[in-house]
Amino acid sequence: MALQLEIVTPEARVYEDTVDSVVVPTTTGDIGILPGHIPLVTEVDEGEIIVDKDGSSQSLAVSKGFAQCVGDKVSVLAENAIQMEEIDEEAVLEAQQRAEKSLEDMQSMDPEEVERLETTIRFARAQLIVKKRRR
Repeated sequence: MALQLEIVTPEARVYEDTVDSVVVPTTTGDIGILPGHIPLVTEVDEGEIIVDKDGSSQSLAVSKGFAQCVGDKVSVLAENAIQMEEIDEEAVLEAQQRAEKSLEDMQSMDPEEVERLETTIRFARAQLIVKKRRR
């Protein structure tokens, strides 16, 4: 028995495959999902998704979103997601620094802009953690 996993962002389908198990970071902690898992809808937090398939693991960095498990299908809908191999640490650090500087320099606090910048910073941190953890 296997799980059908899909990870989708507003821009693209980042991951789609049949896997043995998946660990998803949620707002209440990491959850492991195996075939036959009970139906589930949960809020995803920034962090690392770990996918196990054929005895090997693969990591993806993910930002906030939602996950749904129905039957043997797991869907993760996130603002951002990227496979570990595609993370460019230098570019991530630069984006994080630009967002932090923009937050510091803001004269008027437009709530939507603040949330966008904070999301950028949190996703950058998640990417760096995933990249460093898997070296």
